[in-house]
Amino acid sequence: MSGVMLMLVSFLLFLLAYIFYGGWLAKQWGINPQAKTPAHELYDGVDYVPAKAPVLLGHHFASIAGAGPINGPILAAVFGWLPVTLWIVIGNIFIGSVHDFGSLVASIRHKGLSIGGVIDANVGKAAKRLFLLFSWLTLVLIIAAFANIVADTFVSTPEAATASLLFIPLAMAFGFSIYRRNAPLLVSTVVGVALLAACIWLGVVFPLQLSKQTWLIILSLYIVVAAILPVWMLLQPRDYLNSFLLYAMILGGFIGVLLYHPRIAMPAVTAFKHPTQGYLFPMLFITIACGAISGFHSLVASGTTAKQIDKEGDAKIIGYGGMLIEGALAILATLTAVYLTSDGYAELLKGGPVNVFSTGIATFMTSFGVDATTGKTFTALAVSAFALTTLDTAGRLGRFAFQEFFQETSAAESPASGASILSNRYVASVITIGISIYLAFTSWGVIWPMFGSANQLLAGVALLAVAAWLANKGMNNKMLIAPMIFMFVVTLTALVFLIQSNIAKGNYILVFFGVLLFILAIILIALSYNVLTGKKKEQQA
Repeated sequence: MSGVMLMLVSFLLFLLAYIFYGGWLAKQWGINPQAKTPAHELYDGVDYVPAKAPVLLGHHFASIAGAGPINGPILAAVFGWLPVTLWIVIGNIFIGSVHDFGSLVASIRHKGLSIGGVIDANVGKAAKRLFLLFSWLTLVLIIAAFANIVADTFVSTPEAATASLLFIPLAMAFGFSIYRRNAPLLVSTVVGVALLAACIWLGVVFPLQLSKQTWLIILSLYIVVAAILPVWMLLQPRDYLNSFLLYAMILGGFIGVLLYHPRIAMPAVTAFKHPTQGYLFPMLFITIACGAISGFHSLVASGTTAKQIDKEGDAKIIGYGGMLIEGALAILATLTAVYLTSDGYAELLKGGPVNVFSTGIATFMTSFGVDATTGKTFTALAVSAFALTTLDTAGRLGRFAFQEFFQETSAAESPASGASILSNRYVASVITIGISIYLAFTSWGVIWPMFGSANQLLAGVALLAVAAWLANKGMNNKMLIAPMIFMFVVTLTALVFLIQSNIAKGNYILVFFGVLLFILAIILIALSYNVLTGKKKEQQA
């Protein structure tokens, strides 16, 4: 099997899906380019700030991408290239992109509130509180894990540390020039990308070497600041500029594959049960999240993105299109694993999935004259930059979830209302990130194995929330029902397997969390049943 053919067919299907299926969804959901968005209606200069489509796409894409679409496909390659590719392509087009697009549109129609706010308005307050508690706990775990990942990366690759620190003042200068000096976006982007390249060069020349503990402290302070500052000042411009690193990496990988012509060496399908990864069903669908579908994306779409969208017509390219681009990255990641022999794959995987990916992309780019060492360094730097992007976005989303939990608001009210001190953004940020960093220093690794199931359960709940909203509005929600059922079946099956295996191991902490997640899913499904079946309307009538 030709790697070029696999890539081109996948990318073509993504393009056709964007044009036809994405366009059909926009019509079904009544996308109105003239409608006033929350960014304008509730403008506060902090969270609600309208952004031009290219800028917001950069922020959104950088936030959802991270290392997820790289790690998952490479780890799942043990099942064979065919199931991995099919899940990425089919799952992305009909489940993941629908999930992201739907979450964004639902949030826009609910004044920029999170999926929790959508659940509150369409299912009930009890379901909302359960969801917000669950999403906040998930985000705390994400922050703790990614703080460790970024700190480890900065220790092992000090060049990335220097470059990442230099990105911060560059992003702030870019945001100031765009929003306070009305500088042309194109000119500012060209200058910004050039300076971004200079930051990378300075990172290579002047690597910053500090201990992991020191980096965790620095990162905690940075996340608090990033969660509190106006979105135009740091988060949005940094993510936008960083997205060009990822675009460049994807383009380099694409051209490299075309010229290198890798042949797929791994079998199409290995075995239904792998000795370490478990059964293909459901573990394939848990291992590959980002690139196919990830619940974290619903938090980004309904958390930061919906509050910044300038025109409702931009939702298609940002929500549906952004996820398809991530799918393209996942396909490239798959190719970096499956062109290797089983032995070669196993050897590179000892250095982690990013090592497999960066080595593969660097190898492909040698076909057009890029030195292998340079290509690998650039790829590793790009991936580390996006791990930090995921980290600071998760910090802001954790703050939003904490605030919403303690706000007595409905979707019809201003999300800024709520008198509780715990809904204050400074208090919410410090508490959320303080607990996260404490876990980062102590025991986050104990419960991390449950993250895959928790993340995909989150996706199922987000699909349920959007389906409930559409049902209440009398709009077509059939495109959400099958994906929602599939994700719940996958997640609940995976939880049963995880609970069983951890009972056998005596790991009762994971057993507790597994049972808790299972019960949460059942309760949310039960609370939403009347809405999804139309019985709630009948009762009201």
